[in-house]
Amino acid sequence: MTHILAIDQGTTSTRAILFDADMMPVATAQEEFPQVFPQSGWVEHDPSDLWSTTAATCRAAIEKAGLRATDVTAIGITNQRETTLIWDRATGQPIHNAIVWQDRRTADICRDLADHADMVSAVTGLLLDPYFSATKVKWILDHVDGARDRARTGELAFGTVDTWLIWNLTGGASHVTDATNACRTMLYDIHAGAWSQAICELLDIPMALLPTVHDCAADFGITRPDLFGRPIPILGVAGDQQAATLGQACFKPGMVKSTYGTGCFALLNTGDTPVASTSRLLTTIAYQLDGKPTYALEGSIFIAGAVVQWLRDGLKMIREAKETQPLAENSDLDQPVILVPAFTGLGAPYWNADCRGAIYGLSRNSGPEELARAALESVGYQTRDLLDAMRADWAGQAGDASLRVDGGMSASDYAMQFLADIIDAPVDRPRVLETTALGAAWLAGQRAGLYPDQAGFAARWALDRTFAPAMAPADRARKYHQWTRAVRATLTYAGAD
Repeated sequence: MTHILAIDQGTTSTRAILFDADMMPVATAQEEFPQVFPQSGWVEHDPSDLWSTTAATCRAAIEKAGLRATDVTAIGITNQRETTLIWDRATGQPIHNAIVWQDRRTADICRDLADHADMVSAVTGLLLDPYFSATKVKWILDHVDGARDRARTGELAFGTVDTWLIWNLTGGASHVTDATNACRTMLYDIHAGAWSQAICELLDIPMALLPTVHDCAADFGITRPDLFGRPIPILGVAGDQQAATLGQACFKPGMVKSTYGTGCFALLNTGDTPVASTSRLLTTIAYQLDGKPTYALEGSIFIAGAVVQWLRDGLKMIREAKETQPLAENSDLDQPVILVPAFTGLGAPYWNADCRGAIYGLSRNSGPEELARAALESVGYQTRDLLDAMRADWAGQAGDASLRVDGGMSASDYAMQFLADIIDAPVDRPRVLETTALGAAWLAGQRAGLYPDQAGFAARWALDRTFAPAMAPADRARKYHQWTRAVRATLTYAGAD
């Protein structure tokens, strides 16, 4: 048994990646699944899609690698965070579609609870926002007949996506999660390391719903024998952004990584100290090993790679994401088009659930080239917003000057060069871009004794390319000023000013 199977369950697709004993990917299988948009600002998944694509891609990756289940030492899981499911413990059937992290339907609930925002933040490190699981759980219990009573009697189970997958992988034997997923629910006390009874009572969420919380590297259960041909232990779990932090070997305080998937998420390792943000960032658990949490400051952007999907699926402007780079390179630089991709609201550091997307600076000559450039550059601008906020919160502390990047959009040289230019710092792209899956694989592999410890893993991190800032300071200042003006105008239109 010399391989680790990593499950990477994301917002628009599920992937399974097999890593060998040297932590190199040897086979990948991926399946997309449909998104469900019942109303403006609402985003759902069919829970059966999450499970069926997971089972199918795992089998496909093993087959593609020419391996058998007996060659797989363990499974690691990483997943989209905050997405919320509730199901019947007896039948395993969900009582509602999964409500996705992007969903904004609980904005009114958050406004009604505004008087409790400080308490929620002090306990969980999070802002009172629809982004997190807690108000989604409340919404399901409020809107599904009899759900709250059934939850009180222990008939129902809540879980983020990792919990749902583990439940199905183990045939209902394990109702568990890890600390990094638990801390994103807005129900978990990151200081006490336990579910918060006070917040559960505030939202009328029965604690009988909640899973058991483990370290990121732990015994999460064993797969059903019929799934892959033999039982395989599940030994590692981390939410996608925390898994990417691990995969980027950001083990030292001050190290920063930014992942560009559907959204964009930057994490700054703050060590064993939870830093309370004054810049509307999140205080979260980066990872937890041997019962000891390591904390981070996180900035979350709702729309990053999803803006390219919008160009493809919404505007039908491109067929593949890679087409954006030549379009952007051929754009008219004298047209300062700014796209604020607030399709489901604005995340950190603005946290406005009511904003929607806006484009500024259009002229009669604006076309696909200018829109592609604006889409790619919007990710750089939003990242600078996050890093500026982190610098304010981390003032006086030593930190890395460079930013480690990963995720699908990090493959775009144009986007990464603009990112380096606008943040005025080097951007380091690793040789292995599958850092999220690698982080989950490392957790399971080191738990199984196949992979090295933190120091050994960090020594193997390999650089592909550094993007050095090359933009003139005056141009950088002018461009970022245009961005901040566009964001202020968007907030004003949404009634925030």
